[in-house]
Amino acid sequence: MSGKKIVTMKEKILVTGGAGFIGSHIVDLFFENNYDIVVIDDLSSGRKENLHSEIKFHKVNITNARDLAKVFEKEKPDYTVHEAAQISVSLSVRDPLFDAQTNIIGSLNLLQNCVKYRVKGVVFASSGGTVYGEPKEFPVNENHPLIPLSPYGISKVTVEHYLNFYKKNYQLDYVALRYGNVYGPRQDPFGEAGVIAIFIQKMLKGERPTINGDGEYIRDYVYVKDVAYATLLALQNIKKRSQAQISAEFKIKPKQSLDGFNLGTEQGTSVNELFTLLKEYIKFSHSANYGPERAGDLRKNILSCQKIQNTFQWKPQTELSLGLKETIDWFKKSGE
Repeated sequence: MSGKKIVTMKEKILVTGGAGFIGSHIVDLFFENNYDIVVIDDLSSGRKENLHSEIKFHKVNITNARDLAKVFEKEKPDYTVHEAAQISVSLSVRDPLFDAQTNIIGSLNLLQNCVKYRVKGVVFASSGGTVYGEPKEFPVNENHPLIPLSPYGISKVTVEHYLNFYKKNYQLDYVALRYGNVYGPRQDPFGEAGVIAIFIQKMLKGERPTINGDGEYIRDYVYVKDVAYATLLALQNIKKRSQAQISAEFKIKPKQSLDGFNLGTEQGTSVNELFTLLKEYIKFSHSANYGPERAGDLRKNILSCQKIQNTFQWKPQTELSLGLKETIDWFKKSGE
């Protein structure tokens, strides 16, 4: 025996937007599961204090191709989880160019580096709330046509098509998770997206929140820790796919469909219902204000999750009532 220690290298995961709301929960779970985590985030909405002190961090905007390439050259990740994005539907309507620059060009910068540095796979944060347009039947499944009505939704569909292109031409495997309305601790209450965080923050301060339109906009609200777990399962699924199987798949199915999975609860909740629940849990004594409708908002969206349940054995674990209470508790403790 030589007496030499055999050192097992941890798999390295690069998480874009990893200091943000959803990204930081993904980082937490991956860190707990013994992955070597590298985060890039420009901190435009993320916070470095969301990250464990042992996490490697690079302050980089994904639209900066040169700086992004430097991170890949230094870190050489095995896999990438792509969360960095412009996340506001209404902002995308007002400024489609900015939305495309961040969500499309930034994503292409990332994918080019994934190919160059031989990344094995990508988990992409897509949007089940926007990529299908205005569905007529619910819950909507992944076979529904992709007909987004907002630049934000268009950008998410575009990146999914690019991922399919990179898989076919460069063997870069991927899974696109099409999120419902994600909520939970660390969500930004000061932006335009994230009605639950916005309502909680205002109500805890004794301020009346504003409901856009008639309040009968229905959404599928999914808890952020359930999203993190789905991301872990998606990555593990990519790892199980051997290169030989992927190559065979290309030969057999040259017109392979997009590898997208809805991520929601199959339950719809209106904004009015949401306000009523929060009012009860917070013991808020006032009514809400009502304002004009927002451009680009869908009337209703409820996602079928049968595909992800059958493929990854994932189901949402957190009931809306519990998730809301945990989110309220976090806001109380954080003083947001």
